[in-house]
Amino acid sequence: MAAEILFVDDSKLTLQCSKDLFLSKGIKILTANDAAEALELFKLHEIAVVVSDNHMPGMSGLEFLSELRTVSPDTVKVLISAYVDLPTALAAINNSEVFRYLLKPWNDEEILDVVKEGLRRYRLIHTIRREDESVLRSLAQTIELKDPSTKGHCDRVAVFALMIADALGIAKETQRQIKFGSWLHDCGKIGVSEFILNSTSRLSDPEFETMKMHTYWGADLAEKAHLSDVARNIIRLHHERYDGTGYPDGLSGEAIPIETRIVSVADIYDALTMDRPYRKGYPCPEARDMVRALSGTTLDPEIVKVFLTVVPDGPLPCSEELSVGNALSAAEKEISISSHGNRAGLDQGFRAETIS
Repeated sequence: MAAEILFVDDSKLTLQCSKDLFLSKGIKILTANDAAEALELFKLHEIAVVVSDNHMPGMSGLEFLSELRTVSPDTVKVLISAYVDLPTALAAINNSEVFRYLLKPWNDEEILDVVKEGLRRYRLIHTIRREDESVLRSLAQTIELKDPSTKGHCDRVAVFALMIADALGIAKETQRQIKFGSWLHDCGKIGVSEFILNSTSRLSDPEFETMKMHTYWGADLAEKAHLSDVARNIIRLHHERYDGTGYPDGLSGEAIPIETRIVSVADIYDALTMDRPYRKGYPCPEARDMVRALSGTTLDPEIVKVFLTVVPDGPLPCSEELSVGNALSAAEKEISISSHGNRAGLDQGFRAETIS
């Protein structure tokens, strides 16, 4: 998916002028008439740079950009206003992490340069992030080596989870963090012995308690690695059950974060289809029936419905193909602006697959 540029303003004339300016450089931009409409666009698009007016009906531009710190923290934010307002400018910088504060009416070259700089900043963030993703995925794959029967599990869980999240309209940046959490949901297994992980018989009570500790150990690793709250929730809480009988905290229903409820469905389904030391994997149709049977007890029934709709029985795309983020597209937009500018101037019954 291409990284986009978004202008938000309650003036249709301003939006049309912005469209015309960027179209003259060969670039189509997204537009929204208010913050609510803009926030809906963040569910459908990856936004590299957003330029927002401050004085709008409903949520102000400053409030909107503050909201983006949670919805899409990597998006580069530009605030524009018809008034010179020092308190607003300081709040924009300190509270909303605004990249630039501009006055209306802007100079065409100025706004082009600011957006170009914003795209360059976004590209840098995602260049670093690609390196981080490589490290995170390599860590997950290394942990899987402790239990050879789970090879590829973290990748498949990420694919299933992203398919569900996308169908639910989860914001793109949150989807990225769901991918990280899916890759690393079992990172705490690094503290569990191979004897337990590869056991061919039912775990004893002490062994089961040790296995359950992987959620605590994983959460500790996630905190030390400064992972996002979304990823941490998945790592710590992916064995909570919708009916409240899971662990570690015994949460139930919507008290379990939605990202965790999504990954729980993906995790259990993939685990059921895998060959394990003590059993063969279930065929996909049978595994789907088992997931359906867990709806409302172990698993969120609404998420199970979505899962059964969007996840196919056949081959899956890899997590990179479903990756949310395309820094190259942002870079291409930056180059386009520059070049034109130059020319213009489950429970233990399902055993380890649901608890490991």
